[in-house]
Amino acid sequence: MALSYLSAKLSILPRLFQPSYDAIFSTLPFSQRWRLLLLQPINLLAALLTAPYWLFNNRYSVLYIPTRSGTQRCLLFQPPVSKPRKQKKEKEEEDKPRPLHIDLHGGAFIGGSPEQGARWCAYLSDNTGAVVVSCSYRVAPRHVFPAAHDDVDDVVSWVLDHAAAELNADPNLLTVGGASVGANLALSVAQYLLHRRSVSSPPTTLTYTATAKGLLAFCAPVDFRLPPEEKPRPPNFPTRDPLSFLMPLYDAYAGGPTRQRAWDDARLNSFLAGREMLPRDVLFVAAGVDILLDEQVRFVERVRAEGEGEGVEMRVWERGFHGWLELPKFVLEKERMEAFETSVAFIKRVHRKYGFDFDVGKRVD
Repeated sequence: MALSYLSAKLSILPRLFQPSYDAIFSTLPFSQRWRLLLLQPINLLAALLTAPYWLFNNRYSVLYIPTRSGTQRCLLFQPPVSKPRKQKKEKEEEDKPRPLHIDLHGGAFIGGSPEQGARWCAYLSDNTGAVVVSCSYRVAPRHVFPAAHDDVDDVVSWVLDHAAAELNADPNLLTVGGASVGANLALSVAQYLLHRRSVSSPPTTLTYTATAKGLLAFCAPVDFRLPPEEKPRPPNFPTRDPLSFLMPLYDAYAGGPTRQRAWDDARLNSFLAGREMLPRDVLFVAAGVDILLDEQVRFVERVRAEGEGEGVEMRVWERGFHGWLELPKFVLEKERMEAFETSVAFIKRVHRKYGFDFDVGKRVD
């Protein structure tokens, strides 16, 4: 057990030091390599800030999931095991497959790890009874669009095909979500699953053709047609950005020649997605101090108009800023818990709509 615990914790190390590895051992332009070296301490600091929620507990296990680009490291959060039941029937109800949630971490497509969302993933699993899988993917500048999107599509396909047999999860009760670029990936996953289902008419090799029943997006970038420096700033946004030297890296995944090539691609620019390309139930959790606020508001207003407002919700925390949900408790904890509780309530509503109620400890038909 101790060896397994240590192995799970140490498995994050390659991800933590990836900026240095790519800077030293790649053939990237020098203008990107020196920025990657400066990104390295920031990457370590982000991991340190979230360490209390993943380093000192045994809440998750590590999965290595095959994709077309190689193996991707993911974290698996199983719901808590209740006290032994005296009645056999009650225990059988508890043993039924749980809802499945796939979470995608942020990091501007240049960093991040599943661990940074460990607190949220554990909270979601604890309070909804869902099996949560938090996924990794390839990052820029070494890999550009659609590398991360392809990785996540492959991970989701594997999870759906193995959910019932290996994870005790119901692939037909799937929700997806993510923070920052992870939310962009979640929006792309929802489109992918709809397409996957539409083209998988028998005969098919797919085990499941489930679609996402709900989508949860934290601080989502939905329009990469504008580079970061041109996005509208809210009135309370700081006038100076101490990390402005990283701006070329922020734009590495979707910028340059990729921007024109993917101009009309709704996988990357979710802003172009129609209401029919989204799950029936969607919640956007936005921050008031965020350059992404404007595009989220315009996107939600448009898709709500297309679908008469049904199922698409948005909440804005005015004091929040990009990435605030992953910071330690001494930063906006009251607002963070409000956002967590709102998000859990949303996921529970989706579960109940499709026949699962964790509050009563069993699936209801």
